[in-house]
Amino acid sequence: MRKNLDNGVFHAMRAFVCVVDAGSFSLAAEQLGLTTAQVSRLVGELEKRLNAKLLHRTTRQRSLTDIGADYLERCREVLGLVAEAEAQASGTAIVPSGCLRLQCMFSFGQHYVAPLLPEFIRRYPGIQVEYSTSQYLPNLLARGTDVSLYVAEKLPDSGFVSRRLGKTFSVLCASPAYLSEHDTPGTPADLARHPCLQAVNPSVSPIWTLVAPNKENYELAPEGPCIADTPDLLRAVTEAGMGVALLPLFSVIDAIRSGRLKRILAPWRTPDIGVFALMPSRHYMDAKTRAWLDFIDERMAPEIEQDARFIDSNRR
Repeated sequence: MRKNLDNGVFHAMRAFVCVVDAGSFSLAAEQLGLTTAQVSRLVGELEKRLNAKLLHRTTRQRSLTDIGADYLERCREVLGLVAEAEAQASGTAIVPSGCLRLQCMFSFGQHYVAPLLPEFIRRYPGIQVEYSTSQYLPNLLARGTDVSLYVAEKLPDSGFVSRRLGKTFSVLCASPAYLSEHDTPGTPADLARHPCLQAVNPSVSPIWTLVAPNKENYELAPEGPCIADTPDLLRAVTEAGMGVALLPLFSVIDAIRSGRLKRILAPWRTPDIGVFALMPSRHYMDAKTRAWLDFIDERMAPEIEQDARFIDSNRR
């Protein structure tokens, strides 16, 4: 009876998702226990039913069309809901499993994600993590990303589902060697006399906006010998004594703790910058995604808050 129930549109949906995840019709056929011709026919019948092309087919590779990318996410949602309903009805616990595709800004990931991933993988051995980095707002649907961790002053109207994990900020810093050769800035206006190393990223403004605890604010258009979109590179240039930088806390806190960099003009800093988990705009969230979000709420969010408390308690 169950075999008969597996036939039809859901069966074709599973075949389509499996082809995309496996990367080929032949590998999908092995996983589904079908022939390559049967899998190809299922996907073809699905395209005929929808009157839309889901996959570009060449002799060497398969790639999603724009319609196929959107439909893929809907298929995952529908199939996930079916699996969850069946598990609930049969009394079977849903164990997080499958490929979890994560994306993160590089410096943030190095500081917060990399130390925690081994613990997550040990906790959920059925999950395979596929991790990539990007400094820019991701196209989650095109890349098939489940969760992207993104740091921004504010989120654009992207249609993504977002969960705020916490807040961070950027601080001014320079190397001890640089400060031994130059007058230490006493006010934000003094920064105009120093080479300012500039981070350029769509998630933050190119204008340095500084605020003090009394709500006073100061704005500066930085000028200096180096502009980069990667905080880690600017941190290295700053450590080498090339000037003053305004960098995200997570990219410089270890250097400040070790003494390789010194915070200057404390307690001036940027306004709060949000830390967000971004997900495709869909109502259904599968078990592996929920497991990751619960995990970073439990383990990462406190780390973000602890770093902020440390830097605010050491304003020298």
